[in-house]
Formats: sequence, structure tokens, C-alpha cells
Amino acid sequence: MNYIVKCSLLSILLLTFFGCKSEGQISLFNGKDLSGWIVYGTEKWYVEDGLLVSESGPDKAYGYLGTEEHYKNFELNLEFKQEADGNSGVFIRSTVDGTTVSGWQVEVAPPDLHTGGIYESYGRGWLIKPDAEKEKVLKYGDWNQMKIIVNEGNITTYLNGEEMVDFDDDKIAQGEGGILLQIHDGGGIKVYWRNIELKPL
Repeated sequence: MNYIVKCSLLSILLLTFFGCKSEGQISLFNGKDLSGWIVYGTEKWYVEDGLLVSESGPDKAYGYLGTEEHYKNFELNLEFKQEADGNSGVFIRSTVDGTTVSGWQVEVAPPDLHTGGIYESYGRGWLIKPDAEKEKVLKYGDWNQMKIIVNEGNITTYLNGEEMVDFDDDKIAQGEGGILLQIHDGGGIKVYWRNIELKPL
């Protein structure tokens, strides 16, 4: 068996056992530090045991962790686990001035508080909430898988494989900015994040 064939077989075996990222997929969190991100505010963002941790600080104020890069059309996959209050969110096409955010939030919240819905901060407020029966999809205190697909003016969100909302909006289509994770104000919030992967569309 020649060298090229051996290498090809080895590649197949490695992909079979360990998997690989889809073509063009970007890992936004390296599991080691906050490279590629910017902290906004005084709340706590740190890495522990390979996980990204967001936690309320003494100021009990809003806090954000935003990507240095801006992303327009993409599929974003991530996992989160909530402790304590667990009120957070994932912002798309958003910018921050101090701790005032401009953009659109896919909600991450305690049970029956509309995780997967879309909220426009400092603007129109709630744009769409999941149907009530879908609220049960959230696994509070355990790991949840969230998928967010943003394409021009459309946002479709999924939680643990269940489609939560599918929303079209002309204002969202014009949005520009990065991806942000949020700590809500009020204190007592702690959320873990991992496997934050983005695929541009």
C-alpha cells in the first residue's frame, strides 16, 4: 500500500472517529480565553474548565461580551446552561456604547420567559415570542442547544431541535454589528456557554 493511500485511509478513520467542522465553520470560543471577544461593563466573564462563564458582579448591572468581528448572514450554534436566575441572551447584528446595546436579542431566560424569542433592545421591545407549549423545551439547569439562523431580514431560532420562532423584518435586514452574549441586570445570574460555532451564509 503506497503512502498516499495510507494517508487517505488515515484521514477517513480520523474523520470517522473524531468528526470535523463543516466547511467554512468558525469557532468563536477557543475554550481557553476570551480571544476574539470584547467585554462591555463590569460584570464577570471568564473561562473555567473549558467553559465560558458569565456571572453577575458587585454592580449587578447589564454586561455584554461581544465578538470583535461583525457578522451579517450566518448560522450560529451554541450550548448554554443556566444557574441561579439564568437571565441572558444572544444578540445578533448588534453594537454597544458603554452598556447600552443596539440590536436584536434571541432570549435566554428562566422557564416560561420566552427563550428563543426575539427582543429589540431600546426600540420596539418584543417582536415575537415562542408559542406557550414550546416553552417546555428548555432544560433549566442542564445543557441546552441553541441554533440561530440569520439571513437578510429573517431570523429563525431553534432550542434543543425545536423551532421556536421564524420572523421576517425589514429593520433587521438593515442591521450591522457583532454577536453579543448578555448578563441581565439585577444580580444573581450565572450562565455557562460552550461550543460556540458560526457558519457564514
